[in-house]
Amino acid sequence: MSSPDPQVRAARNPSTSPAVRGPVVAVTGAASGIGALLTERLAASDEIKQVLAIDERRGECASATWHVLDVRDPAIAEKLRGADVVVHLALDLDLESDPAARTAYNVRGTQTVLTAAAAAGVHRVVLCTSAMVYGALPDNELPLSEDAELRATAEATGVGDLLEIERLARRAPRAHPGLNVTVVRPSVLVGGMDTALTRYFESPRLLVVAGSRPAWQFCHVEDLCGALEYAVLEKVDGELAVGCDGWLEQEEVEELSGIRRMELPSAVALGAAARLHRIGLTPSPAGDLAYTMYPWVVSGSRLHDAGWRPQWTNEEVLAELLEEVAGRRTVAGRRLGRKDATAAGAAGATVALLGTAAVVRRVRKARRRI
Repeated sequence: MSSPDPQVRAARNPSTSPAVRGPVVAVTGAASGIGALLTERLAASDEIKQVLAIDERRGECASATWHVLDVRDPAIAEKLRGADVVVHLALDLDLESDPAARTAYNVRGTQTVLTAAAAAGVHRVVLCTSAMVYGALPDNELPLSEDAELRATAEATGVGDLLEIERLARRAPRAHPGLNVTVVRPSVLVGGMDTALTRYFESPRLLVVAGSRPAWQFCHVEDLCGALEYAVLEKVDGELAVGCDGWLEQEEVEELSGIRRMELPSAVALGAAARLHRIGLTPSPAGDLAYTMYPWVVSGSRLHDAGWRPQWTNEEVLAELLEEVAGRRTVAGRRLGRKDATAAGAAGATVALLGTAAVVRRVRKARRRI
């Protein structure tokens, strides 16, 4: 009698099944947010051999191998040994974080991970920044290509950190020959995210700066994870922009959301936003307003050429965002009235409704009573 086919034997005896030949992938920031979603996704993939999950606390993915430590700890190099790819997602982009501490964590963490990856023999590091690094400018092309110049400044929340991470990414292959660095730049992220741009939609009125030309492009976190997986599997590399196909004009956003606009002159909106941030009323600096004024839509051509497609449309992502922020208010409600006010999005929306002078007087009067 002839021996059974090898595939039949493997099916009868799982222990003889061939080992997965995919990469061993380390994910930093794996316990929460995008890191947790990606860790679960990679751990469930037949194309991934093993997932090493790194964070300051253990997450919920039971099938990953966990290492609990700070990404700034040089000991991370030992934890990365055996990994083929590292996806670095341990970033602090919290609006309420101290800016200096946030920058120190983000930059030092990225430096340490890149150096440790090279020392451990990792051949690819995937970093995640944002399409915000292209800058929001009135003369931006629609859409921007991946090779477009990075013209952002450090005036918006966290963008200075992201620009420094981009610089480290460009320098790393020269400092560590053999290390490949891929950078993924998503548009406005939605899906459990709390950013200056998602908070824009918490206002009773959508601030529109007179003479501006907004164009809205969203990126669902599930689509971002899909793009990161493409980078992990080396289906695409280089600088990658990711987002929904196309974009929405401001008028379309207002129609879909049912939120009416409040239009202000540029000088009034920017001046008021700067003043409110300076006195600590809002966490968003005036620089965040540019991203609600001018386009920074990306084409995502490299991912598309590699076969990736977004599973979400801009309309669908906007609908989910509106569900997430339903009931929240950044103006005239409890969030604005608290001492640690987290009124956000475009700070000028506050001005549009209450008037800068009235808001400032209210805050000063409340402080005198404390």
